[in-house]
Parts: sequence; C-alpha cells; structure tokens
Amino acid sequence: MIRAFKNPLLSLIATLILGLVFQFGFDEYIQLMVLFVTVNCLMAMSLNLVNGYTGQFSLGHAGFMAIGAYFTAYASVNWNFLPEQFQGITFFVFAIGSGLAAALAGFLVGLPSLRLKGDYLAIVTLGFGEIIRVTLLNMDFLGGPRGFANIPGFSNFYMSYAFAVLWILICFFTIWRVMKSSWGRGFLSVREDEIAAESSGINTTGMKVRAFVLSSFFAGVAGALFAHFTNFINPSSFTFLQSVNAVIMVVLGGMGSMTGSIIAAIFVTALPEALRPLQEVTGVDLRMVIYSLSLVLVMILRPKGIMGELEITDLWRKYVRRSAGS
Repeated sequence: MIRAFKNPLLSLIATLILGLVFQFGFDEYIQLMVLFVTVNCLMAMSLNLVNGYTGQFSLGHAGFMAIGAYFTAYASVNWNFLPEQFQGITFFVFAIGSGLAAALAGFLVGLPSLRLKGDYLAIVTLGFGEIIRVTLLNMDFLGGPRGFANIPGFSNFYMSYAFAVLWILICFFTIWRVMKSSWGRGFLSVREDEIAAESSGINTTGMKVRAFVLSSFFAGVAGALFAHFTNFINPSSFTFLQSVNAVIMVVLGGMGSMTGSIIAAIFVTALPEALRPLQEVTGVDLRMVIYSLSLVLVMILRPKGIMGELEITDLWRKYVRRSAGS
C-alpha cells in the first residue's frame, strides 16, 4: 500500500477509477461537490506549504486564486486557438500560465513582506488579497463587478475530474519531493527556530519566499480549475472568507500534513452540504451551527489537527508494526 501511495502513476489510476464511481453512481449535484473538493484540496495543500511546513501565517491565498482564475478565464476566451479536441491540452497550458502569474505575484509580494513575522505577515497578506479583489472590481475588460461569464469548461464531469486529479497529484508529489530535499529541510528549520536557522547560514527570507512562490503557483492553478468548473467568476468569489476557509482546512487537517489537508478539504466542503436536508426536517437552517460546533469539537479532541504532522503512510507503518508485534 505504501508503494502505491508513493507512486504517482498508481495513485492516478486509483483516483481515476474512483472518478468512474462518481460518474455513473451519483447525480450532477454530488459531482459538482466533488469538483469543489478538488479545488479545496489544491488550496489546502498549497497553503500548508507556507503555514504548515514553513511556519508562516498567510491570509491572502484567495488573492492568488483570483489571479489564476481571471488569467485562465481571459486566456480561454481570447487566446483559445486550438480545435475543441485539444481542449484538455489548452486548459493544461492555461493552468500553468495561471500558476506562473500567481507565482509572480507571490514573489513580488513575498520578497518585501516575508521579512515580517507572525501577525504582521498575516496583515500584509490579508491586505494583498483585498487589493487584488478591489482591483478586479475596477477592471472593466475582466467584467468588473459584473464578473467574467461564458468561461469554457470541460464537456463532461469525468474530464473535469481527471484534469483536477492530475493537478492534485502534481501538487502532492511536488511538495512531497521538495520536503525531502534540502529546500524542505530549510523550510522546516525556519518553522522550528528562525534565529537558529539564520545562525546556521540559512537564508531564511529566501526560504520563505521560495515556499511562498511555490504555494502561490498551486493556488493559481486552483483558481484556474474553479473558473473552468463554474464557467463564471466575479470578485466576490475571492473574498477574505475564502482565505480563512483555506486556513481552516490547513489547521483542521494538521499543520504539516498533506494527507490531513486533503481529509480536511473533504470535510469542510462536504459537511455543510450533507447537513442541507436537515433544514427540511427542522424548518431552521442549523447547518453552520453544527458545522462550527464540529470544528470546535475536532480541535478540542485533536489539538494538532486530524492527522497532526503524520501522513497516511506513517499510520500504515504503525499498523503494520503493531500487527507484526502481535
């Protein structure tokens, strides 16, 4: 099982088979929720690189997502010159462009602001997210407050799902490999003790900027996915609450656990929708009350998050050792 989890090809095959279950076994509403889960998985994993592994606190992730969404929306409408049968290749290229545009913004914002720490960094990144949103409100060629409509999307659910899963696996295994490299050890050293890292010769600002740029890239890709799935975006889709939602997923899943980020993204996306029928029974919309209470209970019972700093492979090793010992 560990070998399958660490192998991108086997992981892709397994998740594509799961997509067939959603394609033929569930209605369009559930399928749309699955696509939103994939977007949130990308958002959570990318933010976990900054907040979890590097120990910084960013509240502007929605701004990078907005840059990616508007880039791919504009490009898909105005620069889509290939025939429809090459739709997947076109969208993949535009998603890369969205990620690069968001990464450039992350570099420009991160280079001066990541010299700050703690609450100061959170305030700067929060301000950046709001600057992006207000700027988009005043850009008429991108729709302004009316939003950007008629964004090309995939022809069916399975193509959308496969495209999203491909990017999730790219994000997962990219961060996985980075964290096993010298960069990853540099990120962790910044999180554990920034002063000690500096005294050891590590360029802590450079490490934080690298993490911020890579995180921004995948947030931009998440925005591109969101644009293609909804076919319509407007600045109100990328408010401060979207950034808070990403932070909730990171903290709930476990700071420094990509598996935890995925589990939390599923939980945060699915629970409010699963509770929707409750309103028909009680006559009162208690979804957010129960949702909020669930978050409080999870954080009380699991202060370090659902997975802590562990991955699913760590749990599997513990299970195998326990079984072998017994």
